[in-house]
Amino acid sequence: MNVLILTADGFEDSELLVPMFRFQEIGAEVTIAGPDRESYAGKHGYEVEATKAFRELRPDDYDVLIIPGGKAPETVRLHAKALEAAREMLRSGKPVGAICHGPQVLISAGVLKGRKATCWQGIRDDLIIAGAEYLDREVVVDDNLVTSRTPWDLGAFCRELTKLVHAGVGA
Repeated sequence: MNVLILTADGFEDSELLVPMFRFQEIGAEVTIAGPDRESYAGKHGYEVEATKAFRELRPDDYDVLIIPGGKAPETVRLHAKALEAAREMLRSGKPVGAICHGPQVLISAGVLKGRKATCWQGIRDDLIIAGAEYLDREVVVDDNLVTSRTPWDLGAFCRELTKLVHAGVGA
């Protein structure tokens, strides 16, 4: 199984690292992608190395997409190739998880209309304007889309995302 995580500087450390370690724990190959192949710093000082640049992404190479929050989604959403990957993976039925500010990428990709989702309260109105039904819950699962609000929701977020994988969603 191949997992793709989209990021840039300012990611919420736990929202990237916890799912990354969780998927590695179950045997997945995890790829970190950023605007370029370089090191990216989280809000709290952790660093990750992007082994792929957005321009190199081929959505067919991945089985799961994770979009952590923090300030990184503000940068990720400005890159057409990152939006294309998110759009293609969600529309093809592959499991997609976005937490905190992560749904900003999905908003810019134009894929939330008619979907149920949650997010950090500060972008709730953006989610609604994008056509999603906002639910204030620790985790919302809508078909192949899993969303959560904050780092405090990571347990539920990882549980539901891995449930989709074990159920063969998108396979």
